[in-house]
Amino acid sequence: MLEANLHKQLRDFPLDLNLRVNPGEILVLMGENGAGKSTVLNSISGLLKPDNGSITLNKTPFFDSANAINLPVEDRHIGYVLQNIAAFPHLSVAENIAYGMKVQHIQKDLIIQRVNHWMELMDVQELAGVRAGNLSGGQKQRVALARALAIEPGLLMLDEPFTALDASSMDSVKHMVKDFVAERRIPCIVVTHRVEDAHDMGDRICILSQGTNIWEGKSRDLPAVGNGSVSKYAE
Repeated sequence: MLEANLHKQLRDFPLDLNLRVNPGEILVLMGENGAGKSTVLNSISGLLKPDNGSITLNKTPFFDSANAINLPVEDRHIGYVLQNIAAFPHLSVAENIAYGMKVQHIQKDLIIQRVNHWMELMDVQELAGVRAGNLSGGQKQRVALARALAIEPGLLMLDEPFTALDASSMDSVKHMVKDFVAERRIPCIVVTHRVEDAHDMGDRICILSQGTNIWEGKSRDLPAVGNGSVSKYAE
């Protein structure tokens, strides 16, 4: 279970948010641009330090301002696909997928096995030796997702992970993520602007506006929006 009590002063407003994500549950974060969604993910991952609060995963403290705990990024065992950094452009597809496992000092034979497994699932096995900088946007996203899943994380976080995928790839990747989260019983957070993605992926939806939770509920209760975006909820 992920529990986060986050407080951070942003440029225009304070982020003040309590989150709880259960094992095997996908929480979808929505909201207008600049609402604080990526700040939430970066704080949980350790890329940003909250001003105060606490973050725990399965009772292991990642951050606790009261006790001066701030676990390094590499020790949090999180699979994280950032919105604007899909893949390391100077590394090959295989090297990208292996990267996180090497950081964790996983046995070489197991790294090779997992790399081959995820290249096949993401349909990029024929691109194993190609540098990621030469891939299409959709291929980069699939490689980045494979890298995040290959470490078999205790928490998965995806920031706009479907934007560059075509319709068939998108459906396949959505099912793959849902199956992975359910089978491994890990918490997962997905950031998206698209209501369709929220309905497809989310067990629960949280809508942010200026750092505050303004609506939370089941995906089936999310009201329909004509243009397929969440901007209406933040007006």
